[in-house]
Amino acid sequence: MKNLLILAAFITTLLPPCSEGSTKENITQSTSTQNAITKNEYSLNSSKLDSKIEALDKSGEFMGSVALSYNGKVIYTNAIGFADIETQKKATINTKYRIGSISKTFTAVLVLKAIEENKITLEQTIEAYFPTIANANKITIENLLNHRSGIFNFTSDKAFSDYVTEYKTRKEMVAIISSYKSDFDPNSKGAYSNSNYILLSIILEKVYGSSFKELITEKLSTPFNLKNTYYGGKINIKDNESNPYKRSTEWTPGIEANTSILIGAGGIVSTPTDVTIFMDALFSEKIISAQSIEKMTSITGSFGMGVSRYSMHERESFGHTGSVGGFESMAMYFPNEKLGIAVTSNGDTNKKHEIISDALKFYFNDRLKEVSVESLKKYAGAYTSVEDEEDNFTFTHEKNELILEIGGEYREALIYKGDHKFLFDQAYAESFTFIFSPDKDELWVKQGNYEGIFKKD
Repeated sequence: MKNLLILAAFITTLLPPCSEGSTKENITQSTSTQNAITKNEYSLNSSKLDSKIEALDKSGEFMGSVALSYNGKVIYTNAIGFADIETQKKATINTKYRIGSISKTFTAVLVLKAIEENKITLEQTIEAYFPTIANANKITIENLLNHRSGIFNFTSDKAFSDYVTEYKTRKEMVAIISSYKSDFDPNSKGAYSNSNYILLSIILEKVYGSSFKELITEKLSTPFNLKNTYYGGKINIKDNESNPYKRSTEWTPGIEANTSILIGAGGIVSTPTDVTIFMDALFSEKIISAQSIEKMTSITGSFGMGVSRYSMHERESFGHTGSVGGFESMAMYFPNEKLGIAVTSNGDTNKKHEIISDALKFYFNDRLKEVSVESLKKYAGAYTSVEDEEDNFTFTHEKNELILEIGGEYREALIYKGDHKFLFDQAYAESFTFIFSPDKDELWVKQGNYEGIFKKD
């Protein structure tokens, strides 16, 4: 069903998801950096965002950090919780976190940079590097980048949990990935696979004759002053890194995956500040060319090259999520608005998307339009796709709000934009646009490249 692109469908994880005290110093910094904004039509309401994060701190539902940047300059930072619960070490805005699959954005940039340097091409197949991979003579570099290779996602195998904390050589990782049959013919469709970015990492090491760690440092961290970004090793609390946690009734230690297994699919350590600076440098054409960025952000099916497309508040952005052993993260960049936002955490009860959503709301400050109760009554009801009877949406109304209901369990108020048009914004996937035609009992639905007509039941 197409409406299953709601919420969890775009959560791209590397591992299954296996706080207290915002400091006065951090909040002071968030306020002072806000004053540095110039020539920007938007202005972050930092006090509202502070209050949101303070509430999460008091409830103990989130441990981590958030940053926003405008035109490459950080305008807000904040951090709550503990970097290490055992020693009661508080998190600060300089605390570092494993960013999981946001690493794929860094890796994709390195690959596109290698293409610009004539080290490899998008069209070349991978049999020279990995002759034991199924369909290696048909799988291209491009297929790896946009998840259209058909290579099985090795982290989906139950055996993965048996070796996730162990060191593996590159040869061993290739052998593991080679042991699986192909899921589908290359480029026939798309399916998210961490295996693709393991192989891309190894290709980069081969063509440059350098380790992935060295490539991140030499080509990205050093030239763009990403002081807290590098390929991770064993977690070092003394070096301002954080330990991962998961929660049922209380925080318990998460899984410290061995980064030899993660490589460029999820092995990078960073801060939200560095991530937003990196994203701005990327989209400002300081790292790769405009032509490469265009290829990177061309969405085929659900995937670009190391990024997904998100629309929030009717504004287009590109980014990625990450999840590894208790670490959770998300990064988005709005090219037209020159806005970057990132959240990194070492303990999250699914709150990072709320932080992202609220931060954007407090930044854009869009005025809400009002809609009459009589109009809402006309919109309410169940609608079924004219092309697929299993694809449907249900709407109810309460007071002056139209509510989208999903599966009888999830309910969300929609944003009215006027002229029978409503938005459903979500941090993990592209927004839905719903345009009603009450006289025809019809509904027009758009999400990303999808458009469809639905009839009222």
